[in-house]
Amino acid sequence: EISSQKKFDEIKKANQAAAKKLVEEQFSSSSEDDDEDAEVKQGKILAKTFTIYTSQTDGDASELERTRQYMNEAFQSGAMTCLICIASVKRNQAVWSCCGCFCIFHLVCIQKWAKDSLFLVSSPLTDDDFGKKDHPWPCPKCRFEYKRSETPSRYYCYCGKVENPTVDPWLVPHSCGQICEREFKPSCGHKCLLLCHPGPCPPCPKMVTTTCHCKKAKSVPRRCSAKEWSCHLPCGRTLLCGQHTCENSCHAGDCQPCPRVSKQRCICGRQTAERLCASPQWQCDQVCGKRLPCGHHTCEQICHAGPCGDCPRSGKRSCPCEKSKFTLPCTEDVPTCGDTCDKVLECGIHKCSQRCHRGPCEICRQEVEKQCRCGKHTKRMPCHKPYLCETKCTKIRDCQKHQCRRKCCSGNCPPCDQVCGRTLGCRNHKCPSGCHRGSCNPCPETVDVKCNCGKTVIKVPCGRERTIKPPKCKQLCSRPPTCHHSTQEKHYCHFGRCPPCRQSCQKTLMCGHLCPVSCHDEALVKQTGLHQSAGPWEQPSEPAFIQTALPCPPCEIPIPVECLGQHEVSPLPCHSANPYSCKRFCGRLLDCQNHTCMKECHHVTKLNGSADGKKVGPECSQCEEECTKPRPSGCPHRCVLSCHPGDCPSCLQMLKIKCHCKLSILYIECLKLTCADLKEKELLISCKNQCPKELPCGHRCKEICHSGSCPLNCSQKVKLRCLCKRLKKEIQCSKIQEGQVSLECDALCKEMKRKASEIKEAEAKAAVEEEKRRQQAELEAFENRLKGRRKNKRRKDEVEVEQSSWQKYKNLIMLPVFGVAVVMVAW
Repeated sequence: EISSQKKFDEIKKANQAAAKKLVEEQFSSSSEDDDEDAEVKQGKILAKTFTIYTSQTDGDASELERTRQYMNEAFQSGAMTCLICIASVKRNQAVWSCCGCFCIFHLVCIQKWAKDSLFLVSSPLTDDDFGKKDHPWPCPKCRFEYKRSETPSRYYCYCGKVENPTVDPWLVPHSCGQICEREFKPSCGHKCLLLCHPGPCPPCPKMVTTTCHCKKAKSVPRRCSAKEWSCHLPCGRTLLCGQHTCENSCHAGDCQPCPRVSKQRCICGRQTAERLCASPQWQCDQVCGKRLPCGHHTCEQICHAGPCGDCPRSGKRSCPCEKSKFTLPCTEDVPTCGDTCDKVLECGIHKCSQRCHRGPCEICRQEVEKQCRCGKHTKRMPCHKPYLCETKCTKIRDCQKHQCRRKCCSGNCPPCDQVCGRTLGCRNHKCPSGCHRGSCNPCPETVDVKCNCGKTVIKVPCGRERTIKPPKCKQLCSRPPTCHHSTQEKHYCHFGRCPPCRQSCQKTLMCGHLCPVSCHDEALVKQTGLHQSAGPWEQPSEPAFIQTALPCPPCEIPIPVECLGQHEVSPLPCHSANPYSCKRFCGRLLDCQNHTCMKECHHVTKLNGSADGKKVGPECSQCEEECTKPRPSGCPHRCVLSCHPGDCPSCLQMLKIKCHCKLSILYIECLKLTCADLKEKELLISCKNQCPKELPCGHRCKEICHSGSCPLNCSQKVKLRCLCKRLKKEIQCSKIQEGQVSLECDALCKEMKRKASEIKEAEAKAAVEEEKRRQQAELEAFENRLKGRRKNKRRKDEVEVEQSSWQKYKNLIMLPVFGVAVVMVAW
C-alpha cells in the first residue's frame, strides 16, 4: 500500500508539472522575448559579417541588400527550403549551394537529383553513345548546367574552404566564419571581404584610380565596382567612315555608326542615292549588262566591281550525262551524246537506263524484295515506294510505363507523349510534364502565408504552407485592452491572446504614492482546490491556474534616509523608511589623530553641545596600536613610542651594512646615514681598502673601495712581443687594449726567418736525393733478377742466338733514361 501510494504521488506531481508547463507556454510572452533576443543576436551576426566590407565603404551598406536578403532567409525558421524534398534546411544538415541562383539544397537530395538526371539523359533507350559522352545535369531551380565531374560528394561551407563546418550559434548557418575571398563577378582582381556567407557576393568596395571612357578627364578615385564612368563631354573619336567624329557624350565600347547621310554611288557607278555615311559601299538592283569578250553575250551578274570575266559558255563543255566533252562556239548548245545516262537514282541503288537527256531523271520503277521498317515482314514492290507493315510495336518507352504502339517501329521508339500526372511533393498539384522515369521536378507554384491581420504576406514553395511559421507582421495590434488601462501597450500583430499588460499600475496607495509595478489585473494564480483526484488517469475538473487581479504590493518608492553614523543618505522603500546601519566603519578621527574608529556604523552622542557631526563620542573605540608614521628615507627602525600625535623623535640606533666591495661590515649611526648627502654616503659606506674587482683585461682595480663600475684605464705594465717572439717591451695595459701600440720584427728577425727557410729547403732537397738513390737501387736489383731468369731459360732450350747491337747496348741506353724519368716523377 505504501509503495502504490508513493507511485500515485509521483505520477500526480508529473501531471501537475506538465499542466503547469502547458499553461505557461500558452499564456506567457516568453516566446516574444525569445524572438526579440533572436533578432538582436541575428543583427550582431550580420554586423560582424559585414564589418570588413563596411569599413572599406565608410559604413555604406546599400550594396549589401541582396546578400542581406539571403542571410535573413538563412536565419528564419523554414525560410530555407530544399526544392527537391520540400523540407526545411536545418543548421546541422549537409547542404549544397548552386553557383547560379544560390539556392540551397540538401547534399543527399542534390546527389540523387544529379544521378537521376544523368541516368535519364544518357539512357541507352535515348542515346546510342551511353557512357561515352559527359552529359551535364541541371540545377533544379535555375537549370544551370554542371558537368558529371562537378557532382557534389562532400559538404563544404559557402566559400568552399572548410569541409564539414561545425555548427556555431554565433555564425551564419553552414558558414565557416572565415573571410569569403571568392573572386568578384565580373572579375576585377579583388576578392570578397565578407565573412563566409550565402548568396551572391556584393560589388567590389575597393577604391581604384581610373579615368573616363574617352580618356579626356583626369583620373579620379572611384569604387572598383563602378570604375567605368562618363565625363559627359563629346567623345571626339574618328568614326569608321574616316570623315566625321563621334558627337555622342563620353561612352563605353565602340562608337555608333556615323548617323550622317551623304550621296554615294553604287559599286558599278550607275546609280546615285542618299545613304548613311557608315555604309558607303552598296549594290544596285541592275544587271551589269556589259558585253563579254566573246562579243555575243552580256554579263548577267548584279552590280559588281572589277572586270566581268570570260564567257561562261567558252571552252570545253560536257553533255548532260557528263560522259562526252565538246569544243563548240559559245553560240551553240551542247548536244546529247546518245549513250546511256547511268546516273544514280534517288533510291541510291539503281541507275538511270534512259539515253543521255536534259533535265532530272525519273523515279526508280524496278521491283525489289523490300523488308519493312521493323524487320518482321518482306514484300516485292517498286523500289521508290516505302514498305510499312501493320504490326504495332510492343516495346516499353523511355518512361518504363507505356508501350510504343507505333506501326512498324524500327526499334528507336520516340519519347512518351503522355502526361505524367503523378502527385508532386507538395501534395497539392500533379506533375504537368510528359511521362518520365525517376522523381518529378519540384512544384513550381508558390503559396502565400499571411499573418493574423493579413497585411504581411510571404511566398513559400507550394507544400510548405502547412509547416512554415507565419511571417512577423510590423503592423500594430488593434485589439482593445483587457485591464483597467484605457489603452494597451503597442505591440505587433500576432496570433493567440495578447501579451500581459506591462504598463505601470498607477493606482493610489495608502501612503499617497502611485503603484509603480506592472499591471497585475490579469495575473496567473495557482488554484488550490480541495478536490482529491482518484488516480493519475483522472483529469482535473478545474484548471491549475486561474487569471485574477492581485492587490498592489507594498510601496517601494525610495525615500532618502540617513544612516546612524551619518555616513550616507540612502533611498529606502517607503514601507520600511527607518534609521539604519550602513555596515561601514565609523571612520571618526580618534584622539591620536592617526587612526579612525573601526566599529560598525553606530549612534554617536554629541558632547559639550558641539554641532560638528564628525567628532568622536563615548561610543567610539580607543586607539591601542603602535606608531605607524613614515620614517626618514633609509631608516628601517620603528618609532619607540606608541601611536601619538606630532613628529617622531630622532633615531639613535646603529646600522650594520656592507661596504661597496661587499667584503667589510661597517657600523654607522642611523641618523648620520639618513641625513648625509650623496658624497657623504659614498665616504661613510667605503671601507678605505683597495677595490677587489677585476678589470676586463684581467688586472685588479687600483682604486679605493667605491660604488658603481671600475674605470677602464688600467695602468698595469705588461710585456708586448713581436710575431717571432724574439723582441719584447713593457707597455701600459690600457694602450694595448685600445690597440694604440704594436711591436714589429726588425732586420735580424727577418734574417733568422730566411736562414730557417733555407735549412728547410736543404733538408727537403736531401730527402729527394735519398729517394732517388733508393729507387735506383731497387731498379738495379730488378734488372739483375731479370737477367738471371733469361740465362736459365737459354740453358733449358739449348739454343744459342746471336744478340743484335740493340740488345747488347740497350741497358746502357735505357738505364739513364729510366732514372731521369723516375727523378722527374719524384720531383
